Amino acid sequence: MKEVYQFYGFEFRWLNVLDLLIVIFLVIQLYRLLKGSLAFNIFIGLLMVYAAFFLVRALQMPILTSILGNFINIGLIAIIIIFQPEIRKFLLVLGKKTPLSKDSFFTKLFLPDRFKSYKEEENIISEVIIAVSHMMASQTGALIVIATTYRVKFDTASSISIDGNVSAKLIESIFEKNSPLHDGALIVVGNKILAAKVILPVSENPNLPTRIGMRHRSAVGITEHSDNLAIIVSEERGHVSYAQDGQLTQNVSLEELKVKLYEVLVDGY
Repeated sequence: MKEVYQFYGFEFRWLNVLDLLIVIFLVIQLYRLLKGSLAFNIFIGLLMVYAAFFLVRALQMPILTSILGNFINIGLIAIIIIFQPEIRKFLLVLGKKTPLSKDSFFTKLFLPDRFKSYKEEENIISEVIIAVSHMMASQTGALIVIATTYRVKFDTASSISIDGNVSAKLIESIFEKNSPLHDGALIVVGNKILAAKVILPVSENPNLPTRIGMRHRSAVGITEHSDNLAIIVSEERGHVSYAQDGQLTQNVSLEELKVKLYEVLVDGY
């Protein structure tokens, strides 16, 4: 039997409360996803169109009601096309919070092979940290993308295939100032350096600091629509930054970078 309660003349059920909480959760996630991006302005514009439609319909203005009504009828398809990258990223965020996400309690319970040694990941972290520390000291500019999926996409026409084991010496030699491979990004997938001299998409986020260069904007760009971690070493000051989920964190210490690498490669965040 369904329980229905009265509150100041209004009827509600506990399912209504659950419904409202789910909507609030989705709205908060959507706001966090779109905040600071050009897509946020487009989203606000669409909301204004919908608000205008309800207003002109209430005012009984048939011509505008018909025009805006036709626009809204194809609005769902337009939203899917315009926000395709954001929708994909939104689903990735939701997937991380599910009970079946990597290293969750249920995953470990039903997939016992998850209880494995992380020596390979720890070795990758160690080699990356050593390379970054040396490049900081020599103020060698670098952009390293730690891909969390084997299906990472990048421009293969301009990149150079490496397919070598992750090692500090190899990373440093690639970004050495006189090396022909030092421009562009280095892609790490699993325990392999997949490619170097990779051209990445540049972020168009207007809220990024104006003083940052192309390396930082490219790092943000590759993480806006993919679940990767991008590490940047500044050539001017030797400072280290990283980008994740389209957000740039600047001037971090080696210890903070190490913690972030453990989160991405071991904990799966």
